[in-house]
Amino acid sequence: MADIAGIRRQFIRTAMEAPFLAREEERGLAVRWKDNRDERALHRLISAHMRLVIALAGRFRHYGLPMADLVQEGHVGLMEAAARFEPERDVRFSTYATWWIRASIQDYILRNWSIVRGGTSSAQKALFFNLRRLRARLMQSTEEHVGDEIHRRIATAIGVSRDDVALMDARLSGPDMSLNAPVGEDNDASSERMDFLVDGAALPDETVSATVDGERRLSWLQQALTVLSERELRILRERRLAEDQATLEALGQRLGISKERVRQIENRALEKLRRALADRFPAATGSPHIG
Repeated sequence: MADIAGIRRQFIRTAMEAPFLAREEERGLAVRWKDNRDERALHRLISAHMRLVIALAGRFRHYGLPMADLVQEGHVGLMEAAARFEPERDVRFSTYATWWIRASIQDYILRNWSIVRGGTSSAQKALFFNLRRLRARLMQSTEEHVGDEIHRRIATAIGVSRDDVALMDARLSGPDMSLNAPVGEDNDASSERMDFLVDGAALPDETVSATVDGERRLSWLQQALTVLSERELRILRERRLAEDQATLEALGQRLGISKERVRQIENRALEKLRRALADRFPAATGSPHIG
């Protein structure tokens, strides 16, 4: 571990001691890399801007992730900037690279800060990285420290909903908690948080009972349908049993009768079903549920 720490210190010292590049020299190196894929030019360009990576990574240390990992991700962003940089544009490479370095570090933080995936939209990212700063500033500038009011002002400033602010605030206020963590003062491993989760699904015996009852009712209904005439059965099937149920008007046109007549036949068929179920199967109380 001591050797690794020493290597890291040496890396940072080397990066901070790398000479600055003049504007024309920087542009010349960028041109050589873009046009000729000159890796020596790329190495000099990257080395001269590693201090920028370290400085930007230092701004995100309070998220609790290793500084070495932040610097490494920033280096990835710096390489991406070098690959995309257009020397003919009148802009310094450091200005262009800053955006890519910061974006790479922020994406790494969002992926690794929590086991729960953070926001992916630009507004959610802005909320994640600015919530603490904005909340501290607002609490200093106002005497109203009410949570809802602070959340409302932050939501207005960033352009997200107040619920999003409240949710992110809750996430940032405490660490993730494993469902496999032991519960109790003695951390008894035989009892975990997962053991106290409530399953909203039906119990196995309730599921079996509902299945058996459903099959029994279906059998009753199929037998009761035999009391209907062919036209009554067709109307009920198209009005109540079909996935795309027919309208009274459309069904009346197909049968050559008025929609009011279709309604009368449908009601008569339902009443015949109720009587058949009540006579043949007294346990089948109530009207049949069709459609």
